[in-house]
Amino acid sequence: MAAIEESGNDIVKVRDKKISTRIDMTPMVDLGFLLITFFMLATTMTKPTVMSVFFPAKQDDGTTDLKASGVLTLFLGGNDDIYYLDGIAANDDKALSSLKTTRPGDALRTLIFASQRRVSSVRNVQGNEALTVVIKPTAVSSYKNMVDVMDEMAITKSTRYALVDELTESEKKILGDRIVERK
Repeated sequence: MAAIEESGNDIVKVRDKKISTRIDMTPMVDLGFLLITFFMLATTMTKPTVMSVFFPAKQDDGTTDLKASGVLTLFLGGNDDIYYLDGIAANDDKALSSLKTTRPGDALRTLIFASQRRVSSVRNVQGNEALTVVIKPTAVSSYKNMVDVMDEMAITKSTRYALVDELTESEKKILGDRIVERK
């Protein structure tokens, strides 16, 4: 309240109330903590994730022969093309006519699921092992292609797969100019 001072004369002086210059910072502090919390949460959500891949130790004579009927071979080409042989060996006479193309994503996922169903139906009859996927990157493939294929392996829960960095002569023959680097 304003203080009233009385002096000797009958004139009443009214003194103005001083307005406080203190600002209540409580809402600003709340907003600051809210922003800090939001940005910390946003940065932890966008951190890249790593898929761990375990490789067995190299052996001199450690090659394992697989039945071609239980193998899906993926050749990673350029422009996100994936060439594949499903249940056929590359040195087979039918390999050239059986070589097909797919793309990463739903098409590759559908292919892997179809191969898993095909092999599991044969396994029930003959007692064979599960589907083995052989992934062979070529000189024209990109790192993104490899990551896309590895993601599809995780999505389809394919646990048996091999990364092979060399193409055999029969594979080079059936792939032909599809694996030649274009300039």
